[in-house]
Amino acid sequence: MQVDLNRVIEQVSKEKGIDRSIVISAVEEMMHSAARRTFGADRRIESRFNQELGEIELFEIRTVVENVTNPASESTREEARAKYDPEAEVGDEILIKLDTATMGRIAAQAAKQNLIQHIRDAERKQIYNEFKDRRGEIVSGIVQRFERKNMIVNLGRTEAILPEKEQIPHERYRQGDRIRALITEVDLSEKGLSIVLSRTSNEFLGKLFEQEVPEIYEGIVEIRQCAREPGGRAKVAVYSKDSDVDPVGACVGMKGTRVQSVVQELRGEKIDIVPWTDDQAELVCRALAPAKVSKVIVDEDERAMEVIVPDDQLSLAIGKRGQNVRLAHRLTGWKLDVRSEAEAEEEARSARASLNAIPGIGDINAELLYQWGFRSAEQLAEAEEETLNIEGVSPERVHQIIAAARTHVAAKRKAEEEARAAAAAQAAAAADAEGIVSEPGEAREDVAEADAEAQAKS
Repeated sequence: MQVDLNRVIEQVSKEKGIDRSIVISAVEEMMHSAARRTFGADRRIESRFNQELGEIELFEIRTVVENVTNPASESTREEARAKYDPEAEVGDEILIKLDTATMGRIAAQAAKQNLIQHIRDAERKQIYNEFKDRRGEIVSGIVQRFERKNMIVNLGRTEAILPEKEQIPHERYRQGDRIRALITEVDLSEKGLSIVLSRTSNEFLGKLFEQEVPEIYEGIVEIRQCAREPGGRAKVAVYSKDSDVDPVGACVGMKGTRVQSVVQELRGEKIDIVPWTDDQAELVCRALAPAKVSKVIVDEDERAMEVIVPDDQLSLAIGKRGQNVRLAHRLTGWKLDVRSEAEAEEEARSARASLNAIPGIGDINAELLYQWGFRSAEQLAEAEEETLNIEGVSPERVHQIIAAARTHVAAKRKAEEEARAAAAAQAAAAADAEGIVSEPGEAREDVAEADAEAQAKS
């Protein structure tokens, strides 16, 4: 124990990157713990580092009292004057230096463990303070090892974890490879320091552009929104605060050098960059690029849009396995229903025919109802009169139209039921006439087929 601690403290402080005062505090705590084991936990003991001697000094604190109630920490004035301080008075606190050489091997070992733990805790806290303000920052590290498909990355002074769900699919790294990722979480708990990384977050993509595009770093160009399917495709909506700066051109760079740097970092992930606009319909059209849009029908209440594209653009608009339309939905926040022109025209014809079939409605009212969003007589029959306010149609006429629709739908359903019943009766009569004894399950199948035929005829 009697070694020059100045040199040891200085060495530990430099190796661990911990402040000298923290190491001294840990050593003092170590000696205090060992002293309590050696001399007893009921005695008041204080440890102090003597920088001149380069050692830890232990002192027992005793209070001078008239009548002793706690012999472990109190002394009478006569005892104090005889043993410790000739001028001691009642109420004084006396410091008695203890001999550290009397400390046993077990106490010394426990003190060593205590010191190691204190230094580890101090080191973790130091690293936590270094990384806690770096959330959302891209760091570079070395792949250290793999634990249950999670990647452990060496960041220098500490390790971080890149969970499997935060890794880009189909990316392959080996031990010793250099990797870049975004810090998403920094947490210090009783279990230790935890730093979580991500390569799949939208923020990682944004930070990569910020590093490659000076206009984004300077705040001239903003990334308003981005959507990703990591490893596959991404869409980024950008906006320029300066009318003289093209946001898309700034992100693409000369001959695509800037965006290609991001693509290479993401291992070939394709990136579509579109200019941001406050016109949501126009933003949806841009988000569906490279497909061209013919028409957009907006439903503000449901926050949905029906997007009509040319027949030859439908597959392009939807994308491989629906990827393009999914990313456009995430980028804009609108529900998107993409249809071809032929499909939309067929649906429009069917809807107009269904509405025109209502007695007394007329072509003009049928067209108004279609423009208002009704696509069938059944849908119109289920509408609430109080909430229906069609421009160009009086409330009385609205009442008449809905009443006519309900009567028409009821009659249609009744006719369908009668047709199914007649078909079932006809099938049963035919079976009896032929003398066929059917099993219950077969009879049910015959009735079902008859119902299907009646339904097709109606």
